[in-house]
Amino acid sequence: MSSGATGLLLAQAVATPQGGSLSLNVTGGGSTAVKLFLLLTLLSFATTIILSITSFARISIVLGFLRQALGTPQVPPNQILMGLALTLTAYVMAPTATAVWDNALSPYLNDEIEYPQALERASGPIRTFLLKHTDERDLRLFYEVSGRERPASSDEVPLTVAVPAFMTSELSTSFRMGMYIFIPFLLIDLLISSVLMSLGMAMLPPQMVSLPVKIGIFLLADGWRLIIGGLARSFG
Repeated sequence: MSSGATGLLLAQAVATPQGGSLSLNVTGGGSTAVKLFLLLTLLSFATTIILSITSFARISIVLGFLRQALGTPQVPPNQILMGLALTLTAYVMAPTATAVWDNALSPYLNDEIEYPQALERASGPIRTFLLKHTDERDLRLFYEVSGRERPASSDEVPLTVAVPAFMTSELSTSFRMGMYIFIPFLLIDLLISSVLMSLGMAMLPPQMVSLPVKIGIFLLADGWRLIIGGLARSFG
């Protein structure tokens, strides 16, 4: 048992069939129970973690804008978009997750470091990712709101400031990208409406004509590859 263990768990089962005996002893350090508790606590906050400190928010919002711009609010279904967003999030966050595992979680689970040291090591890669994609103005905003003094180094920025600043920046970035996606499709809608009005076909809903045109142009432009590639590169 390692020196960081805080207790001893002992279970013993004894059976004596026909004069024989069978005994089973299971022992383990108390740190195992602590680690299991921390793991369950982490899993209970998994949704919050994914939404607040990963690339999921930007990806899901941009894909939602794309669906609205195409004029197909139900296609692709929400399950498909969320699955795609989660897959891209796993791809983007893989380097950060690997660094957290190698530097913090794996040594802690192997009893090589204590919990405070593991928490400090894990916050480093996460802080680096957050600050890399956070607008300086958003970071300054939360320092002004909290009344704290700006640190001399980015390593001294607490997560309580970095996380909300990152989320604010992600909302601004995702809406900006959504606007760039919307404008070409809006121009197509205006063009189709003008053509139909000039032909005297005012009774024909412009969406019936513009929808296949927008989908066709999107496919001809290899739109899915452009959108997915742009999202992945935006976190480069």
